[in-house]
Amino acid sequence: MLRNAFEPWHLILIIAVLVLLFGSKKLPDMARGLGRSMRILKAEARAVKDDEPAEAPRPESAARH
Repeated sequence: MLRNAFEPWHLILIIAVLVLLFGSKKLPDMARGLGRSMRILKAEARAVKDDEPAEAPRPESAARH
């Protein structure tokens, strides 16, 4: 059903709509802001993952049940 859902002409159409809506001067600033946001999100997700305590090994008697 979604095999050919995203083709190259879709990208052209999306870019054309964005240029019409926001103008060509604001698009680089928007892309820069989105990139910064993604970097911050990745860094925070990595920090949360590193802060989680490691799983304690299970005792052998509990592993057999």
